[in-house]
Amino acid sequence: MAGKERSEGSAERLISLAEAAEISGFSPSHLRYLVSHKIIWGCKIGRNWLTTKEAVLEYKRRGVRPGPKPRQ
Repeated sequence: MAGKERSEGSAERLISLAEAAEISGFSPSHLRYLVSHKIIWGCKIGRNWLTTKEAVLEYKRRGVRPGPKPRQ
């Protein structure tokens, strides 16, 4: 969903990164990193970062696992 424009009327679908963390299992700071680097869609309103449940779930569906990668 990164880079896609939101459709009109989607403001009610915005959730805080704290809510997104509960849904996804990722930390709010990791989600803030993903949003600020445009890996998932999100926006900053005032001092609060917001995203959508759909954006977080789409990222999870990609199977990306955060954290240190195993050495080979």
